[in-house]
Amino acid sequence: MLTVPKRRLLLGAGMAAGAVAAPVAAGVAVRSAVGANHAPPASGHRGLHGAPGLIGDNAVVGTVDHARNGFDPHAILTDWDTGTVVTDPDGTRVREWVVTAVDVEVEIAPEVMFPAWTFSGRIPGPTLRCSEGEKVRIIFQNGSAHPHTMHFHGIHSWRMDGVPYAGLAQPGERFVYEFEAKPFGCHLYHCHALPLKRHIHKGMYGAFIVDPDPARHPESREAAESRLVGSARNAEWQEIMLCMNGFDTNFDDENEIYAVNTVAFAYQQRPIRVERQRGLRIYLINITEFDPINSFHLHGNFFDYYDHGTTLAPTLRTVDTIMQCQGQRGILEIDWSEHEPGIYMFHAHQSEFAELGWMSHFEVV
Repeated sequence: MLTVPKRRLLLGAGMAAGAVAAPVAAGVAVRSAVGANHAPPASGHRGLHGAPGLIGDNAVVGTVDHARNGFDPHAILTDWDTGTVVTDPDGTRVREWVVTAVDVEVEIAPEVMFPAWTFSGRIPGPTLRCSEGEKVRIIFQNGSAHPHTMHFHGIHSWRMDGVPYAGLAQPGERFVYEFEAKPFGCHLYHCHALPLKRHIHKGMYGAFIVDPDPARHPESREAAESRLVGSARNAEWQEIMLCMNGFDTNFDDENEIYAVNTVAFAYQQRPIRVERQRGLRIYLINITEFDPINSFHLHGNFFDYYDHGTTLAPTLRTVDTIMQCQGQRGILEIDWSEHEPGIYMFHAHQSEFAELGWMSHFEVV
């Protein structure tokens, strides 16, 4: 008798309280390609910007209601939140954000609802972006029914660490985090309340990007300027943020759905448009709970990798696959200038992850 792995049963089995089980009869399922020919269907389905549809490949049936979710994974790619610059009474310039913990249901695959704990109502939370050396202030308000924190990966005082004894906000309370933004790089923040695995897998994390200050790096000024959002050199690049995550829909400490930026197969259904003549820079973060590593594999091309994004020279050159443990992150730089336009796949190189949602495409134009 054929034994079906437990994770494959995610859409046919009942889910934990607060989640909605999607009926198989509704056609909401992870579907594998049938037959050897994977050409677009005769119906002429087209993807984003008229790209050939990819319905015949491993995918979900149906679409997620992004308006109901309150966020779109395609918008999350580039919606840098640079906060508001304020001046304190003593004349200090501060970059400030207000972030609120909210409990919401999120549709992570068609008709699959997940009872999430979030920063500002989305998974991942807002992508906070600032410059090296700036004083930053994050006003954290807890509108959730549970105690939460914001722990930032970076250099700061223990008093600002966002752990149970330094920065915990009970429901209805708030905590103000203040520190100097350093080092530059691709970082993240997440809730560090206990039990830690529950707060992370429920969705409490987001990207924290610190751009290098070119004046502090005269030996690599051009490279630093290329990462400084708003600069002329930065405008020459296409930049996106990808957060690798997973969802335990039945609360058995194993993930049933994997994704980048939360929605399974989002960038397979609508490939990410990339201009061939401009470099692509990816801020890649892994915050997958219950699995020791996640990975990123690119088809048809190679890239340079900057581990943690804290260097201005690559830490790995000319690779097409990298692994990250939970909390690890980095920057990828990809050159498409010698490639023909078309659809280029990227995905986790753990087959199970790819088949359960972490499968995506670039549309190079």
